[in-house]
Amino acid sequence: MLVAIGTNNKAKIAAIQNIVNQYFENVQYVQVAAASNVSEQPFSNEETRQGAINRAVNTLEEVKGDLNFGLEGGVHELDDFLYCTNWGALALKDGTVFSAAGAQFALPEVIAKELRAGKELGPVMDNYTKQRDTRLGSGAVGIFTAGLVDRTEMFEHIVKLLIGQYLFLVKK
Repeated sequence: MLVAIGTNNKAKIAAIQNIVNQYFENVQYVQVAAASNVSEQPFSNEETRQGAINRAVNTLEEVKGDLNFGLEGGVHELDDFLYCTNWGALALKDGTVFSAAGAQFALPEVIAKELRAGKELGPVMDNYTKQRDTRLGSGAVGIFTAGLVDRTEMFEHIVKLLIGQYLFLVKK
C-alpha cells in the first residue's frame, strides 16, 4: 500500500505513520510538500478544513497513493476567544475525500493578539517560548497543555478518524 503524506512536517508525518502502521501492513510512505491553497495562517474552521482537503487532493494528484493525507492547523474565533483548530483529510484514487477535525483549545490572549495582527502561529510560538520550530515538536498544544498533549498526538486522533471512515467505507 502506498501512503502519500502531503507535508514535510515531522509531527504530522509521525502522526500519520503511527496510526497507519496500526491498521495496515507492507506500507510504503512518500512525503511531498503539498500546497494548501489557503492562507499561511488559516483563520476559520472552514479555511483550515479546506487547507487539509487541498493538501490531500494535491498529494493525490502528485503521488497517486492509495491513501493521500493532508493535515492543516489554523485558528478560529468563538465568544471573543481565539481557538487553535486542526483538520485532516484523506483522498482516495476514486475521488472520495474524507475530512475530520480534532481537539480545539483557547489560545492565551497574548498569542491571540499577535495572530489577529496578521502573524502566523508557528513563529509567534517560537518567539513566545524562545525556542525554534515548536510546530515540528510539541506545538502550541504541547506548550499550553503543560506537555500533556503534543502536536503528534493531537493529529493522531484526526488520522484515526480518517482511517476509521475509510475502513467503514471498505467494509460496506
